[in-house]
Amino acid sequence: MMFNNPSDDKIRNILESAKTIAVVGLSDNPQRTSYMVAQAMQRAGYKIIPVNPVIQESLGEKAVASLTDIKEPVDVVNVFRRSETVMPVAEEAVKIGAKTFWLQLGIYNEDAAKHAEQNGLNVIMDRCIKVDHALLIRR
Repeated sequence: MMFNNPSDDKIRNILESAKTIAVVGLSDNPQRTSYMVAQAMQRAGYKIIPVNPVIQESLGEKAVASLTDIKEPVDVVNVFRRSETVMPVAEEAVKIGAKTFWLQLGIYNEDAAKHAEQNGLNVIMDRCIKVDHALLIRR
């Protein structure tokens, strides 16, 4: 399989329709990229759910240990984890019925993408959700 990200129009539609973003690997440290990206998305109006078993909260939101601990619908699972560790995250994203599986810039896993796509999720890899939002969404 040679993965191709969706078109910019499709990504724009995903971002326009999404309301809730679960951020896997979100740090509570404002100096970390995950924090800065999630904060920008929160300021843009999205509900952020931190998914990290080693923190209590981030950006004023209570953290959960895993995606399966989330008790509300999730539109986008935004992943800040090493490429080789994302398959279990893809499996959990499918299990919770997320609509989109988004691997941040520098993160790429064909097997995880295939699993998510075969189970009906949109998949975006090796792209920054904050950058795409800034470029694709009219303010």
